[in-house]
Amino acid sequence: MCRYLAQIFLAAIAWHGTGAQAADVFPSRPLRIIVPAAPGGTTDIASRLLADKMGAELGQNIVVENRAGAAGIIGVQAFLAAAPDGYTLMMGNIGPNAINYALYKSLPYKPEDMTPITSVISNPNVLVVNPAVAAKTVAELVALAKANPGKLSFASSGRGQSVHMSGELFRFRTGIDIAHVPYKGTGPALIDVLAGQVNMIFSSLPSTMGYIRSGRLRALAVTGKQRSPELPDVPTMVEAGYRDFEVTGWFGLFSSAKTPRPAVDKIYRAAKNVLATPEIKARFAELGGTAGGEPPEQFRNYVMAEKQKWAQVAAAAKIQPE
Repeated sequence: MCRYLAQIFLAAIAWHGTGAQAADVFPSRPLRIIVPAAPGGTTDIASRLLADKMGAELGQNIVVENRAGAAGIIGVQAFLAAAPDGYTLMMGNIGPNAINYALYKSLPYKPEDMTPITSVISNPNVLVVNPAVAAKTVAELVALAKANPGKLSFASSGRGQSVHMSGELFRFRTGIDIAHVPYKGTGPALIDVLAGQVNMIFSSLPSTMGYIRSGRLRALAVTGKQRSPELPDVPTMVEAGYRDFEVTGWFGLFSSAKTPRPAVDKIYRAAKNVLATPEIKARFAELGGTAGGEPPEQFRNYVMAEKQKWAQVAAAAKIQPE
Protein backbone atom coordinates (compact mmCIF):
# COMPACT_ATOMS: atom_id res chain seq x y z
CA MET A 1 0.00 0.00 0.00
CA CYS A 2 2.81 2.38 0.93
CA ARG A 3 4.58 1.54 -2.31
CA TYR A 4 1.37 2.25 -4.27
CA LEU A 5 0.90 5.63 -2.57
CA ALA A 6 4.51 6.51 -3.22
CA GLN A 7 4.04 5.76 -6.94
CA ILE A 8 0.98 8.02 -7.06
CA PHE A 9 2.91 10.77 -5.28
CA LEU A 10 5.83 10.53 -7.70
CA ALA A 11 3.49 10.49 -10.69
CA ALA A 12 1.77 13.63 -9.41
CA ILE A 13 5.12 15.39 -9.04
CA ALA A 14 6.10 14.35 -12.56
CA TRP A 15 2.77 15.56 -13.99
CA HIS A 16 3.08 18.87 -12.15
CA GLY A 17 6.58 19.35 -13.46
CA THR A 18 5.47 18.59 -17.02
CA GLY A 19 2.61 21.12 -16.72
CA ALA A 20 4.97 23.78 -15.42
CA GLN A 21 7.37 23.04 -18.25
CA ALA A 22 4.56 23.37 -20.79
CA ALA A 23 3.69 26.80 -19.41
CA ASP A 24 7.33 27.85 -19.43
CA VAL A 25 7.90 26.99 -23.10
CA PHE A 26 5.15 29.26 -24.45
CA PRO A 27 5.20 29.83 -27.31
CA SER A 28 6.01 26.42 -28.71
CA ARG A 29 4.59 27.10 -32.20
CA PRO A 30 4.05 30.10 -34.53
CA LEU A 31 1.68 32.90 -33.51
CA ARG A 32 -0.53 35.11 -35.62
CA ILE A 33 -1.67 38.71 -35.40
CA ILE A 34 -5.06 39.44 -36.92
CA VAL A 35 -5.29 42.86 -38.52
CA PRO A 36 -8.92 44.06 -38.75
CA ALA A 37 -8.11 46.20 -41.80
CA ALA A 38 -6.83 45.95 -45.35
CA PRO A 39 -3.10 45.96 -46.21
CA GLY A 40 -1.42 49.34 -46.53
CA GLY A 41 -2.82 51.19 -43.51
CA THR A 42 -1.18 51.95 -40.18
CA THR A 43 -2.69 48.87 -38.51
CA ASP A 44 -1.06 46.68 -41.14
CA ILE A 45 2.27 48.54 -41.27
CA ALA A 46 2.70 48.52 -37.48
CA SER A 47 1.70 44.85 -37.24
CA ARG A 48 4.28 43.72 -39.78
CA LEU A 49 7.09 45.78 -38.25
CA LEU A 50 6.27 44.43 -34.79
CA ALA A 51 5.69 40.82 -35.91
CA ASP A 52 9.11 40.56 -37.52
CA LYS A 53 11.01 41.75 -34.44
CA MET A 54 8.74 40.22 -31.81
CA GLY A 55 8.94 36.84 -33.49
CA ALA A 56 12.69 36.85 -33.00
CA GLU A 57 12.18 37.90 -29.38
CA LEU A 58 9.80 34.97 -28.72
CA GLY A 59 11.69 32.45 -30.84
CA GLN A 60 8.71 31.80 -33.10
CA ASN A 61 7.41 33.12 -36.40
CA ILE A 62 4.47 35.52 -36.20
CA VAL A 63 2.11 35.59 -39.18
CA VAL A 64 0.08 38.72 -39.96
CA GLU A 65 -3.41 37.98 -41.23
CA ASN A 66 -5.62 40.72 -42.68
CA ARG A 67 -9.36 40.42 -41.99
CA ALA A 68 -10.86 43.66 -43.30
CA GLY A 69 -14.45 44.84 -43.38
CA ALA A 70 -17.42 46.04 -41.35
CA ALA A 71 -15.49 48.69 -39.40
CA GLY A 72 -13.11 46.09 -38.01
CA ILE A 73 -15.92 43.84 -36.76
CA ILE A 74 -15.01 40.96 -39.09
CA GLY A 75 -11.44 40.97 -37.80
CA VAL A 76 -12.53 41.07 -34.15
CA GLN A 77 -14.87 38.12 -34.70
CA ALA A 78 -12.11 36.08 -36.33
CA PHE A 79 -9.80 36.93 -33.45
CA LEU A 80 -12.30 35.94 -30.76
CA ALA A 81 -13.20 32.71 -32.58
CA ALA A 82 -9.66 31.40 -32.02
CA ALA A 83 -8.61 29.41 -28.97
CA PRO A 84 -7.78 31.70 -26.01
CA ASP A 85 -4.26 30.34 -25.66
CA GLY A 86 -2.15 33.38 -26.60
CA TYR A 87 -1.29 32.11 -30.07
CA THR A 88 -3.80 34.42 -31.78
CA LEU A 89 -3.47 38.14 -31.09
CA MET A 90 -5.13 41.17 -32.63
CA MET A 91 -3.75 44.56 -33.55
CA GLY A 92 -6.69 46.51 -32.22
CA ASN A 93 -7.17 50.21 -32.68
CA ILE A 94 -9.30 53.21 -31.86
CA GLY A 95 -12.05 52.07 -34.25
CA PRO A 96 -13.20 48.59 -33.21
CA ASN A 97 -11.94 48.99 -29.64
CA ALA A 98 -13.40 52.41 -28.79
CA ILE A 99 -15.44 54.23 -31.44
CA ASN A 100 -17.59 51.28 -32.56
CA TYR A 101 -19.34 51.10 -29.20
CA ALA A 102 -20.82 54.54 -29.90
CA LEU A 103 -21.82 53.83 -33.50
CA TYR A 104 -23.51 50.44 -33.27
CA LYS A 105 -26.53 49.52 -31.18
CA SER A 106 -25.39 45.92 -31.03
CA LEU A 107 -21.91 44.50 -31.51
CA PRO A 108 -20.92 40.81 -31.56
CA TYR A 109 -18.29 41.56 -28.92
CA LYS A 110 -17.76 43.64 -25.78
CA PRO A 111 -14.71 45.11 -24.04
CA GLU A 112 -14.68 42.28 -21.50
CA ASP A 113 -13.99 39.76 -24.29
CA MET A 114 -10.45 41.09 -24.78
CA THR A 115 -7.34 41.71 -22.73
CA PRO A 116 -5.41 44.86 -23.73
CA ILE A 117 -1.70 43.99 -23.69
CA THR A 118 0.08 47.17 -24.73
CA SER A 119 -0.15 50.05 -27.18
CA VAL A 120 2.13 49.75 -30.20
CA ILE A 121 1.99 53.09 -31.99
CA SER A 122 0.04 56.33 -31.70
CA ASN A 123 -0.12 59.23 -34.09
CA PRO A 124 -2.29 62.18 -35.10
CA ASN A 125 -4.28 62.11 -38.29
CA VAL A 126 -3.52 64.54 -41.08
CA LEU A 127 -6.02 66.27 -43.35
CA VAL A 128 -4.78 65.80 -46.91
CA VAL A 129 -6.35 66.71 -50.23
CA ASN A 130 -5.68 65.68 -53.79
CA PRO A 131 -3.46 68.39 -55.37
CA ALA A 132 -6.25 69.12 -57.87
CA VAL A 133 -8.36 70.54 -55.02
CA ALA A 134 -8.08 74.33 -55.09
CA ALA A 135 -7.34 74.77 -51.39
CA LYS A 136 -3.98 75.24 -49.71
CA THR A 137 -5.30 75.89 -46.20
CA VAL A 138 -8.13 74.58 -44.04
CA ALA A 139 -9.91 77.92 -44.34
CA GLU A 140 -9.76 77.73 -48.14
CA LEU A 141 -11.07 74.16 -48.06
CA VAL A 142 -14.01 75.14 -45.84
CA ALA A 143 -14.81 78.09 -48.13
CA LEU A 144 -14.66 75.81 -51.18
CA ALA A 145 -16.98 73.28 -49.54
CA LYS A 146 -19.47 75.97 -48.52
CA ALA A 147 -19.51 77.32 -52.05
CA ASN A 148 -20.17 73.82 -53.41
CA PRO A 149 -22.46 72.06 -50.90
CA GLY A 150 -22.62 68.30 -51.32
CA LYS A 151 -20.05 68.24 -54.12
CA LEU A 152 -16.88 67.49 -52.14
CA SER A 153 -16.23 64.15 -50.47
CA PHE A 154 -13.99 62.65 -47.80
CA ALA A 155 -12.74 59.08 -47.73
CA SER A 156 -12.31 56.91 -44.66
CA SER A 157 -10.90 53.52 -43.77
CA GLY A 158 -14.39 52.43 -42.73
CA ARG A 159 -17.24 53.56 -40.54
CA GLY A 160 -16.10 53.99 -36.96
CA GLN A 161 -12.39 54.43 -37.55
CA SER A 162 -10.63 57.59 -36.34
CA VAL A 163 -10.25 58.54 -40.01
CA HIS A 164 -14.04 58.53 -40.33
CA MET A 165 -14.72 60.28 -37.02
CA SER A 166 -12.15 62.98 -37.79
CA GLY A 167 -14.10 63.72 -40.97
CA GLU A 168 -17.40 63.74 -39.09
CA LEU A 169 -15.92 66.09 -36.48
CA PHE A 170 -14.69 68.36 -39.29
CA ARG A 171 -18.12 68.38 -40.90
CA PHE A 172 -19.79 69.08 -37.54
CA ARG A 173 -17.42 71.85 -36.43
CA THR A 174 -17.39 73.69 -39.78
CA GLY A 175 -21.02 73.19 -40.82
CA ILE A 176 -20.02 72.06 -44.32
CA ASP A 177 -21.87 69.52 -46.45
CA ILE A 178 -19.38 66.88 -47.65
CA ALA A 179 -20.08 63.26 -48.49
CA HIS A 180 -18.53 60.35 -46.61
CA VAL A 181 -17.08 57.54 -48.77
CA PRO A 182 -16.09 54.53 -46.62
CA TYR A 183 -13.56 51.86 -47.66
CA LYS A 184 -12.29 48.61 -46.14
CA GLY A 185 -9.06 50.16 -44.93
CA THR A 186 -6.82 53.20 -45.34
CA GLY A 187 -4.91 51.62 -48.22
CA PRO A 188 -7.83 51.43 -50.68
CA ALA A 189 -9.17 54.78 -49.44
CA LEU A 190 -5.89 56.50 -50.25
CA ILE A 191 -5.82 54.95 -53.73
CA ASP A 192 -9.01 56.81 -54.67
CA VAL A 193 -7.88 60.07 -53.05
CA LEU A 194 -4.63 59.82 -55.02
CA ALA A 195 -6.64 59.18 -58.18
CA GLY A 196 -8.90 62.16 -57.48
CA GLN A 197 -12.03 60.05 -57.12
CA VAL A 198 -12.42 61.44 -53.59
CA ASN A 199 -11.25 64.91 -52.59
CA MET A 200 -9.81 64.49 -49.11
CA ILE A 201 -9.12 62.22 -46.16
CA PHE A 202 -8.08 62.57 -42.52
CA SER A 203 -5.53 59.81 -42.81
CA SER A 204 -3.05 58.50 -40.27
CA LEU A 205 0.45 59.91 -40.67
CA PRO A 206 2.22 56.55 -41.15
CA SER A 207 -0.07 55.69 -44.07
CA THR A 208 0.29 59.09 -45.74
CA MET A 209 3.75 60.50 -45.06
CA GLY A 210 5.33 59.13 -48.25
CA TYR A 211 2.62 60.65 -50.45
CA ILE A 212 2.94 64.02 -48.71
CA ARG A 213 6.70 64.07 -49.17
CA SER A 214 6.41 63.14 -52.84
CA GLY A 215 3.80 65.85 -53.47
CA ARG A 216 1.07 63.42 -54.47
CA LEU A 217 -1.07 64.65 -51.57
CA ARG A 218 -1.23 68.11 -49.99
CA ALA A 219 -1.28 68.28 -46.18
CA LEU A 220 -3.45 71.04 -44.68
CA ALA A 221 -3.47 70.28 -40.94
CA VAL A 222 -2.70 67.62 -38.33
CA THR A 223 -5.09 66.62 -35.55
CA GLY A 224 -2.55 66.39 -32.73
CA LYS A 225 -1.99 68.79 -29.84
CA GLN A 226 1.25 69.91 -31.42
CA ARG A 227 2.70 70.04 -34.90
CA SER A 228 4.32 66.88 -36.14
CA PRO A 229 8.15 67.00 -36.13
CA GLU A 230 7.97 65.33 -39.53
CA LEU A 231 5.67 68.08 -40.89
CA PRO A 232 6.83 71.24 -39.07
CA ASP A 233 5.20 73.59 -41.58
CA VAL A 234 1.75 71.98 -41.32
CA PRO A 235 -0.47 73.60 -38.63
CA THR A 236 -2.68 71.76 -36.17
CA MET A 237 -6.46 71.93 -36.52
CA VAL A 238 -6.48 74.12 -33.40
CA GLU A 239 -4.03 76.52 -35.05
CA ALA A 240 -6.26 76.46 -38.12
CA GLY A 241 -9.06 77.89 -35.97
CA TYR A 242 -10.94 74.87 -34.59
CA ARG A 243 -10.78 74.46 -30.83
CA ASP A 244 -11.01 71.03 -29.21
CA PHE A 245 -10.18 69.35 -32.51
CA GLU A 246 -7.67 66.80 -31.30
CA VAL A 247 -7.66 63.20 -32.50
CA THR A 248 -4.96 60.65 -31.78
CA GLY A 249 -5.06 57.37 -33.63
CA TRP A 250 -3.73 54.48 -31.58
CA PHE A 251 -2.99 50.83 -32.25
CA GLY A 252 -2.27 48.09 -29.75
CA LEU A 253 -2.03 44.37 -29.07
CA PHE A 254 -4.98 42.48 -27.62
CA SER A 255 -5.43 38.85 -26.58
CA SER A 256 -8.56 36.95 -25.68
CA ALA A 257 -9.79 37.67 -22.15
CA LYS A 258 -9.31 34.00 -21.24
CA THR A 259 -5.66 33.89 -22.28
CA PRO A 260 -3.51 32.59 -19.39
CA ARG A 261 -1.78 35.45 -17.60
CA PRO A 262 1.73 33.95 -18.00
CA ALA A 263 1.25 34.02 -21.80
CA VAL A 264 -0.01 37.62 -21.69
CA ASP A 265 2.98 38.65 -19.60
CA LYS A 266 5.42 36.96 -21.96
CA ILE A 267 3.85 38.62 -25.01
CA TYR A 268 3.91 41.99 -23.26
CA ARG A 269 7.60 41.67 -22.34
CA ALA A 270 8.50 40.75 -25.92
CA ALA A 271 6.48 43.65 -27.37
CA LYS A 272 7.89 46.09 -24.83
CA ASN A 273 11.46 45.06 -25.62
CA VAL A 274 10.90 45.51 -29.35
CA LEU A 275 9.13 48.86 -28.99
CA ALA A 276 11.99 50.17 -26.84
CA THR A 277 14.62 49.53 -29.52
CA PRO A 278 16.12 52.59 -31.26
CA GLU A 279 15.39 50.95 -34.62
CA ILE A 280 11.63 50.68 -34.07
CA LYS A 281 11.42 54.10 -32.40
CA ALA A 282 13.21 55.68 -35.34
CA ARG A 283 11.10 53.80 -37.89
CA PHE A 284 7.86 54.85 -36.18
CA ALA A 285 9.11 58.44 -35.95
CA GLU A 286 9.78 58.44 -39.69
CA LEU A 287 6.15 57.46 -40.14
CA GLY A 288 4.97 60.25 -37.85
CA GLY A 289 4.15 57.94 -34.94
CA THR A 290 5.29 57.31 -31.37
CA ALA A 291 6.11 53.83 -30.05
CA GLY A 292 4.09 52.53 -27.10
CA GLY A 293 4.93 49.80 -24.62
CA GLU A 294 2.96 50.64 -21.46
CA PRO A 295 1.82 47.80 -19.14
CA PRO A 296 -1.52 46.00 -19.71
CA GLU A 297 -3.32 47.75 -16.82
CA GLN A 298 -2.32 51.21 -18.05
CA PHE A 299 -3.30 50.39 -21.61
CA ARG A 300 -6.65 49.02 -20.43
CA ASN A 301 -7.44 52.29 -18.62
CA TYR A 302 -6.54 54.28 -21.73
CA VAL A 303 -8.78 52.16 -23.97
CA MET A 304 -11.74 52.59 -21.62
CA ALA A 305 -11.18 56.38 -21.48
CA GLU A 306 -11.15 56.49 -25.29
CA LYS A 307 -14.43 54.55 -25.40
CA GLN A 308 -16.06 57.17 -23.18
CA LYS A 309 -14.56 60.08 -25.14
CA TRP A 310 -15.91 58.94 -28.50
CA ALA A 311 -19.33 58.22 -27.05
CA GLN A 312 -19.45 61.90 -26.06
CA VAL A 313 -18.22 63.04 -29.52
CA ALA A 314 -20.81 60.89 -31.32
CA ALA A 315 -23.57 62.28 -29.11
CA ALA A 316 -22.44 65.88 -29.66
CA ALA A 317 -22.27 65.37 -33.44
CA LYS A 318 -25.70 63.65 -33.31
CA ILE A 319 -24.40 60.54 -35.06
CA GLN A 320 -27.11 57.93 -34.68
CA PRO A 321 -25.93 54.38 -33.91
CA GLU A 322 -26.87 51.74 -36.47
